Order: sequence, then C-alpha cells, then structure tokens
Amino acid sequence: MRKGFTRKPKPDTAPQGPNYITPGGLRRLKDEYHFLLTRERPAVTEVVAWAASNGDRSENADYQYGKRRLRQIDSRLRFLLKRIEAAVVVDPEAPRKGQAAERVYFGATVRYADAGDTEHVVSIVGADEVDLERRHVSWASPLGRALMKAAEGDSVVLHAPSGAANLIVLDICYVRIEVEPFREPAGAQAATSSGDDGAGR
Repeated sequence: MRKGFTRKPKPDTAPQGPNYITPGGLRRLKDEYHFLLTRERPAVTEVVAWAASNGDRSENADYQYGKRRLRQIDSRLRFLLKRIEAAVVVDPEAPRKGQAAERVYFGATVRYADAGDTEHVVSIVGADEVDLERRHVSWASPLGRALMKAAEGDSVVLHAPSGAANLIVLDICYVRIEVEPFREPAGAQAATSSGDDGAGR
C-alpha cells in the first residue's frame, strides 16, 4: 500500500456564521469534497477490506493505516460540508454602485502603502481561500479588518502581533480573483488504485 499521502487534515471545526467566499473558492471546496467522497474514500475502503481479509488486524499495518485514513477523510468531509452549506458567495466582478464600489469590502483588490512607502497589493477573500503567495488575505485577518470599509486615500491602522502600523489606501478595484483550483494530492490512494490492477498488493 502506498503511504505517501499523509497530509494532516484540517480540524473538523468550521467557524461559526456565514462563510463568505468567492465563486472560485466555493468551486475548490466542492471539487475536494467530490474527490474525497467519490474517489479517495472508496479507494481507501477497498484497501481496508483487502487488508482485513489477510488475517490478524492488530498487526496489519495496511489495515491500521487505512482505518486511520478513513477517519481523517470522514473528518475532512464533515468540515467541507459545513463550509459549503454555510457559503455566501460574493462575486468580485458583480456590478457595484456607490460606496460598495468605492470602499473596501469582501472581494476587493487593494493597493496600499506602508510606513516605509512600500506599496503592496492584496485581495480580500474568505478564510478557505487564503493564499499568501497570491496575496489573498482573509477578510477576518488583522490586515483584512484594518482595510475593511476604507476608501481611497484613507489612513488605517494595522494591529499586528509586531505592533501597530499605519497604512495608506492607494487604490481599490473589484476584479476577478483567481483561486488556486483543487488538485488531486500526490500519493492519494485513488491515484494509486487507478494506476494499477491490484496485483502489486
């Protein structure tokens, strides 16, 4: 049995209240849920059944690993379902008028300057879409909260663990936010099962 896929799942504790999310973020959650439910879980279940047929389960590493992996999958499925059911989709590209277009709200892409006049650009997204490499920050993060409802030219205070910092909002726009799509994890049991006929077990 291939044991490369051992990523620790996120805890089965979804934040309370609405889950504000972009269309791309919701699609990624649904894609992961579908993969786990229809491909990964059945593949692991098959391995567990095969391992159980080999005799003493207490010393059967494949069986013990498979059961542990099933618990991880089920926990992740519950978490994802809660997040999907609580989803409130906000499309950054949807037409906006008045303050909704001129101030920072969920889905905004903001250019701001720090105290050293260094400019930064971030997009305000949901908790499930945070991607620091793409400069996607949660609306509930310290930076997201500092920028929220600010207008162009406003000075805001970022309260960070390192201390308070003043930021100047330079520009606000609402454009498509490209979310990294869900990709099948390397070492997933579903990939292993589809890549052989079981003869290697």
